[in-house]
Amino acid sequence: MKDYKSLIQQYELDVYPRRDVVLVKGKNSTVWDEQGKEYIDLASGISVANIGHCNDKVIEAITKQASTLITCANTFYNDAKAIFLEKLFSITPKNLTHAFLTNSGTEAMEAAIKFARAITNQPDRSASLSQKRNEQAGKTNFVSAMKGFHGRTFGALSATYKKEYRENFEPLVPGFSFVPFNNFEKLAEAVDDRTAGIILELVQGEGGINIGQKEYFQQVRQLCNEKGIMLIIDEIQTGFCRAGTMFAIEQFGIEADMITVAKSIAGGFPMGALLCSDKIQIEKGKHGSTFGGNPLACAAGTASIEFMVENKLWEQAEAKGKYFKEKLSAFQLSKVRDIRVIGLMIGIELKDKAQPVIVELLEKGILSLPAGTTVLRLLPPLTISYEELDKAVTVLAEVLS
Repeated sequence: MKDYKSLIQQYELDVYPRRDVVLVKGKNSTVWDEQGKEYIDLASGISVANIGHCNDKVIEAITKQASTLITCANTFYNDAKAIFLEKLFSITPKNLTHAFLTNSGTEAMEAAIKFARAITNQPDRSASLSQKRNEQAGKTNFVSAMKGFHGRTFGALSATYKKEYRENFEPLVPGFSFVPFNNFEKLAEAVDDRTAGIILELVQGEGGINIGQKEYFQQVRQLCNEKGIMLIIDEIQTGFCRAGTMFAIEQFGIEADMITVAKSIAGGFPMGALLCSDKIQIEKGKHGSTFGGNPLACAAGTASIEFMVENKLWEQAEAKGKYFKEKLSAFQLSKVRDIRVIGLMIGIELKDKAQPVIVELLEKGILSLPAGTTVLRLLPPLTISYEELDKAVTVLAEVLS
């Protein structure tokens, strides 16, 4: 047998903090390592496998499309893309009417940043040249939240708060500032006439499963209306049923100008999208992607959305999240400070560091994630069985007590 771990260590740039496991197979909420050991996956590739690993419907769609047409330049129309877009907009918030398709969430955020500047910074065509120059120097800035995460590429990283991700790459894109999450007063103070966009997660995933307040987001929406600011909502982790509704924004009583999505959009196949309202109209040739919206990804995306709708996965997420919290809370968990749950998105705040707990869970056959230093993040496939949830709760209770 090949030494897969050594080969990766030899040839891949060492940028990932890895667990000492080689995974070779997955089905639904179970994965196996090269030794045949079985694990319950409470990570889902960081909320990628919402419909489970190797979903049969997605496998069938990818196999069929791969024998028909894999790639198609965006200078042509394509049937797989048309079918996917129709399916996508059958489930999105109704004020969102068109999309820019990408390969990842960070690409979707890059597009959102560019488009927000383009839309809010258009000069008056009747103005003088000097006036136009002043206007062009105007709406270029963004406000995002402390503990927020929006991606690793340059623009998305500029909107991301964590120091460890930003250092060594600065100076980043200028014009980004950070305010405390759920604090409208501080956000309003940070906004001025140069603010093009406000970028927020409804639930901070990487930041610790911090759940936004409905009133806060409604105040932010009103502020954006008053100031002509684009409201960009990041649903890369919360979208596609994870938070107990198809999109988490449905629970907050607001409309966004743009929403970024990715992760589970195509059942594990790399794909992302920027969902846009009618406010967003971009001149031809101003943005693009070689692989964004390719036929293979679109076929996977169509199958994934169909599976979510057919199985009402948002309802499963809500029910299983409540069940999990109720079962786990019944134990005396001496290491736990708080349990935060929205849908099947779970943050267990510990009294000490999460990393030793993650290692112990791995040894006992449970995959989990950190969310900051002291939060254990659990994002199981939404298709996980109640029996598997019971098994996971038993192990968690043992480790956390």
